[in-house]
Amino acid sequence: MARSPVKLAQASVAALVVALVLGPLLAVFIAAGGWLRLAAGDGRVVWFTLWQAAASAGLSCALAVPVARALARRQFAGRGAVIMLMGAPFLLPGIVAVMGLIAVFGKSGVVSQGLGLLTQAWLPFAGGQFDAVWPRSVSIYGVQGVLLAHVFLNLPLVVRMLLAGWQAIPAERFRLAGSLGMAPGAIARHLGRPMLRAVLPGAALVVFLVCLSSFAVALTLGGGPGATTVELAIYQAVLFEFDLNRAAALAVVQVGLCTAAVAVAGRISLPAAFGPGLDRMGLVAGPAGWRRGADAVWIGVAVMFVLGPLGAVVAGGLPGVVGLPGSVWAAAGRSVLVAVLSAGLAVSAAVVLAQARAGWVALAAMLPMAASGLALGTGMFLLVHPLIRPAAVALPVTVLVNSAVALPFVYRLIVPEMRSLQNDYGRLQVALGMPAWALFRLVTLPRLRRVLGFGAGVAAALSMGDLGVNVLFAADAATLPVVVARLMGSYQTDLAASAALLLVACSFALFALCDQWGRHAAT
Repeated sequence: MARSPVKLAQASVAALVVALVLGPLLAVFIAAGGWLRLAAGDGRVVWFTLWQAAASAGLSCALAVPVARALARRQFAGRGAVIMLMGAPFLLPGIVAVMGLIAVFGKSGVVSQGLGLLTQAWLPFAGGQFDAVWPRSVSIYGVQGVLLAHVFLNLPLVVRMLLAGWQAIPAERFRLAGSLGMAPGAIARHLGRPMLRAVLPGAALVVFLVCLSSFAVALTLGGGPGATTVELAIYQAVLFEFDLNRAAALAVVQVGLCTAAVAVAGRISLPAAFGPGLDRMGLVAGPAGWRRGADAVWIGVAVMFVLGPLGAVVAGGLPGVVGLPGSVWAAAGRSVLVAVLSAGLAVSAAVVLAQARAGWVALAAMLPMAASGLALGTGMFLLVHPLIRPAAVALPVTVLVNSAVALPFVYRLIVPEMRSLQNDYGRLQVALGMPAWALFRLVTLPRLRRVLGFGAGVAAALSMGDLGVNVLFAADAATLPVVVARLMGSYQTDLAASAALLLVACSFALFALCDQWGRHAAT
């Protein structure tokens, strides 16, 4: 009987999550009226969405392999800072990342200015033929911009995943390879490649799924007949065409794509089969010669690629932060409130659901991965539009959808720790006759605080940078990412840069506060 309240809470939370996800999706399915409701050009939109996601995943993984390998087998001053830097783009709001990339690779960016200077310097000596083939500037808008932004956002994430894979290889394997005098190529063949076969497919599918649901990148850098994704087409159908039937049909397609990607991701990863070790971290042997220089080049290019846009955002926005108008600060306050509430809901739901061993409760926690935030927002829009003005419920809807989208990430962080605690203390609870709530309060929660703080920080940062949901509902209650997008659209670049820097500061501050709370409480 002591477990019945826990099971009741698990069932209740799981039912709410299912209703929150399936309710809007059901409204989308009903409004769609079948696949034939798609417009003539929507097939091309679906194809581009799949193509750009696959290309982004392929490029991110291909470039991440040498960078992660170099970090795994080299020890140098500042290595920890470089690894920490590789985690920054994951917390960076998409709209801010785009602004930084425009500052570096746009027509007025650093790269174009450098090309212009080279053109002026060499043109008198090279003649007209050089002028015909040498570009005076680069354009970031279109397909190339979408791919560049997705690689910027996802390359560091894949690097961290592959680096963890290399570090998970038992140290005894590398010592054995060294004692046998194995060459670097043999070590890569017998140790590196099995790890890559285990980790890389899953990493590629994670990036593919993220790029399927990427909205801010497509909104700011894409568009036009050749670079429109499904999510961008949904946004255009709702706000510009007010064709809710087409928006619903596109949302059905988006849900189908995400569901298929999640299903494949759950089956494709292969075990590395290195066998157990002595729990000591492995260190890849760092070969000398030209490979040392190549590793330095890969690490240096990766650091510059990540630091360049981040530095451009700081340099462009810092002078005007103090003079930001009150509307921007009000939007920042709304964003912080939404992020805190979303993180609180996501963490609370994840803690309750993670206590379930398996079954439909565990599946409910992962259900939001089958739908993007914009698809859920479209369903919410269809549900509330006939009843009330959507702008009146902009913030509550944003909180609910953001918490649902963050739930699978937080849940996957908590589940391993929760399983370990249940195995370690479950029998003790039964032997002592301890109520479930007492066990949770005295044993489980204190030992979960570290991962809870990290999970809350990730959820808050993701919510701070979300653009997809609030942009459908927002009128006067716009969050800070929506305000930044509007300022960019109205060509107020200086004001947008300062607002973007404020957004970055809020996102990283929320993550740091939550993570620090977890670390401090766990000590």
